[in-house]
Amino acid sequence: MPLPFLTADRGFDSDEDVALPFDDDHDQWRRPYRPGPWRVGAAALALLVASFMLLATVIIAFAEAGGAALLCLVLAGLVLAAALRLLRMGTWVSRHGVRRVGFLRTSTLPWARARTVRTVQQPVRWLGLPRTVQGQALVLVPREKGEQLVLLTDHSADFLSRVEAFDRAADTVEAWSAEYAGEAAR
Repeated sequence: MPLPFLTADRGFDSDEDVALPFDDDHDQWRRPYRPGPWRVGAAALALLVASFMLLATVIIAFAEAGGAALLCLVLAGLVLAAALRLLRMGTWVSRHGVRRVGFLRTSTLPWARARTVRTVQQPVRWLGLPRTVQGQALVLVPREKGEQLVLLTDHSADFLSRVEAFDRAADTVEAWSAEYAGEAAR
């Protein structure tokens, strides 16, 4: 008995990691890769915690403790916002430049200010924690003197144990850089 709703996005029996569908609107900010299972799992766990906190809010509100219910509602909202921000984190590209979205900070660099984007072997942070391991990183070197910006690493929450996905995402960002940094230099 086929279950087509299970395979709407892709087949569960396929082991390859398929690329995102091609969209020709280069003015929109887009992430050139799918969020990784570690990032999605952490966000799902945070959303589960937020749902239990909202259930606790309803129970506390029915117990007529308004101040405690309001506090629980605010905390659930903070956990919900953190889960959504966790899903938004990553590297985004458009015709205008490259944007690195972190948990608390977002930085955007126009392609005109980028000298080169390349993949290098260097110590990288494992899942964003302080521990470093040897790995690959996609770095952007700015035209002016300054620190290079790490865009992607193969040990991040998006690419841990997904080498092919990292290679494809790095190639995509390098291609965007070659196309639009070259236009900006002309």
